[in-house]
Amino acid sequence: MSAGPGRLHERAAEGGKSLVWNPKDVNLVPNFNCLLTVLRRDGVPDRVPLFELKVDNEVIEAVLGQPLTDPALSGRDAILETRRRAVRFQCNMGYDYLPFRLETGFTRQVRESADDTAELSRGQRQWVNQHTGVIASRSDMEAYPWPRGGLDEVLWEIEAVSSLLPDGMKLVARTSGVLENAMWLMTYEDLAMATIDDPSLVTDLFARVGERLVEVHSAAAGHDAVGAMLLGDDMGYKTQTMFSPTMLREHVFPWQKRLVDIAHAHDKPFILHSCGNLEAIMDDLIDCVGIDAKHSFEDTILPVAEFKRRYGNRVAVLGGVDVDFLCRHTEDEVRRYTRDIREACAPGGGYALGTGNSVTNYVPVANYRAMVQAGGKS
Repeated sequence: MSAGPGRLHERAAEGGKSLVWNPKDVNLVPNFNCLLTVLRRDGVPDRVPLFELKVDNEVIEAVLGQPLTDPALSGRDAILETRRRAVRFQCNMGYDYLPFRLETGFTRQVRESADDTAELSRGQRQWVNQHTGVIASRSDMEAYPWPRGGLDEVLWEIEAVSSLLPDGMKLVARTSGVLENAMWLMTYEDLAMATIDDPSLVTDLFARVGERLVEVHSAAAGHDAVGAMLLGDDMGYKTQTMFSPTMLREHVFPWQKRLVDIAHAHDKPFILHSCGNLEAIMDDLIDCVGIDAKHSFEDTILPVAEFKRRYGNRVAVLGGVDVDFLCRHTEDEVRRYTRDIREACAPGGGYALGTGNSVTNYVPVANYRAMVQAGGKS
């Protein structure tokens, strides 16, 4: 049986080693300007800041030594307590921001699932079904309950959470992406077929998705507590992009650029998290879409140090500690590997350290700690 955070703490205590810690080798006073210096590539910051797309709840709970949610609370009280605990985690780990996911309101198709075998198991692991979606035809698209408005609760939460942030900390607000949402609604397979069989349907689908993302980003970007906007939009796999660069230029990049323009209109930097081999479109993303920072790296595709060498004078570079390496190696090996990345990427500025993707619940917590301590030293 997989162990939850409580059992992990119990087991750690028996071995004389707790999983709860306040790292001594990282800066525990948040200063978003340090991260902002990186995102704007505006010189060399006083220290190399840390950055993650997200840390899985199970890892946060293992570090804090308590659940993120309080079962005794409900409604808005429960939401705020969860955010309060997340803020404490971010501060304790040395981050300068709180990740803040903005819900788009899109309903997805039925997901696939299997047993989650991670030590910090959540019971079931789910992923998107790419064979059967909720939209397969124009009639499906017209019948789909497209979200509109309904952002009052999101704006309330941004305002409420802003009161929980310590001095120097900001929100990095994010949504899922243009291509991702289109694929989740129609499935990768059907969307690919539709680009040939029904191009007008594809155009209209991206318009519906893009318009909603514009609405959500417009609502959030102007808030003082929001320090940067982030779009999670996976567009590639190990060898190339998931669709041709021509298709992406026609349907995806124009909407991504509108989101970038919204952020820039409020003087906020724009971060793109996108997995996969994007070599064929990187110039488009930097020069045409106008992203300020790129996140998500995998050593088998392009190590972060090589990306920094190629593109670091044009776009900020975030993360790059390979998640596979983080999972499979010892703490000492992780420390050495992290230091090597830092030494290769930090000179000249424009770099924040973290994983190549996210701190998943199958990353050993001790290795996560080793990465933070090795990377966060001034």
